[in-house]
Amino acid sequence: MNNQSNNRSLAGKRVILLGASSGLGLATAKAAAAEGAKIVIASSNQQRIDNALKELPQGSEGYAVDLSEEKNIKNFFDQIGSFDHLLYTAGENLNLKTIADTDIETARTFFNLRYWSAFAAVKYGAPHINQGGSISLTSGTASARPGAGWSVASSICGAMEGFVRAMAVELAPIRVNSVVPGVIKTNLWNSMPEADRDGLYKSISDSLLVKRVGEAEDVAETFLYLMKQQFGTGQNIIVDGGTVLV
Repeated sequence: MNNQSNNRSLAGKRVILLGASSGLGLATAKAAAAEGAKIVIASSNQQRIDNALKELPQGSEGYAVDLSEEKNIKNFFDQIGSFDHLLYTAGENLNLKTIADTDIETARTFFNLRYWSAFAAVKYGAPHINQGGSISLTSGTASARPGAGWSVASSICGAMEGFVRAMAVELAPIRVNSVVPGVIKTNLWNSMPEADRDGLYKSISDSLLVKRVGEAEDVAETFLYLMKQQFGTGQNIIVDGGTVLV
């Protein structure tokens, strides 16, 4: 029991966050740091890494890693040493198109960073995870509640949730879970014109049970839970303000 209690604390635990220079990843890094975790973030842009480190405690580490390339992910984990928790939140700006307007070769590229790079992170990161550690990935409610134009996003999310279950079995006793957010205010929506983005947020806020769009901090709390709890694995935890119910 003492061992389990110790594992539930993030104090002194080393947490690797890939895709954490902004958005969900950075919010989670800040929340974990506030509980005493030792933070290591990685993302593709050095300037964004430098800016993110200014928001994290002294001693936090940051590395510029192009996560779209498997070899870069392998090299990163070969050099980073052992750690306790791995989180993957990397993703490019969302681009929604109906299937009639979707170029399939372009659509394939969306799987690279959001799915295959997460796959590589698990492959190369898992051998370095300390006893009692965990892996937390990122899906989305598009898997359960897609709209028109969400064919690629829905496919990626569905694949990720199946991957989580498979890895929970294969990598046991490492716990493998994912967070399944609804629409969250992050820079992933920055590819949309501002007026369209504001209209999206307003429409979703009006329809949701909680009457607001999610913030990155809402999702960060769920990642903290998945790191600290000791009994759940193979789960895809929905945090969506009621999206899948309305």
